[in-house]
Amino acid sequence: MQKRWARRLSNVIGFDDAPFTRGSTGRVSLIGCVCSGPRLDIVVRDTVERDGDDATEVMARLVRDKDLTHVRAVMMQGITVAGFNVVDINRLADRLELPVLVVTRKKPRLELIFKAVMAMPEWEKKRALMEAAGPPEACGELWVQRAGLSLDEAARMLERTTQHGVIPEPLRLAHIIAGGTTTGKSRGRA
Repeated sequence: MQKRWARRLSNVIGFDDAPFTRGSTGRVSLIGCVCSGPRLDIVVRDTVERDGDDATEVMARLVRDKDLTHVRAVMMQGITVAGFNVVDINRLADRLELPVLVVTRKKPRLELIFKAVMAMPEWEKKRALMEAAGPPEACGELWVQRAGLSLDEAARMLERTTQHGVIPEPLRLAHIIAGGTTTGKSRGRA
């Protein structure tokens, strides 16, 4: 699935959801941070439905409608936001004509995730989207799932966008901003 994407993957938008109360319903803030290498350039915000199915469209709309033409890749920490709102990384990559990289600190325990998702409405669809993202692959100290880029390109993108620790700056900053603007104070590791 190689497209005509620019392979200079330095302008990256990283998405993270805001903290929410367990058992809550409704909409959850979604923050996107555009970084050129490790430098923050732009912050965008929208909301997604808790345990819903709109995350892919909201992310695509934020990138397109905010005219972020300089963005060369999309990054997120985990394949779900706002609980079990699963991002269809293949559709997102196709819609934006950009590579998409999912990053996690630890190898996801898919059997536990699949067991938890079975309690959701339309769980078969959510599980199918998770499976379509492909198995998590080791990439340096992180685990990744990817659409539209090779594992070597993913490693280079992580290297170019990481300044502190192992989490890339677009994700680290989105996490800090989402937490701080929702609860009044950011906490925890990205």
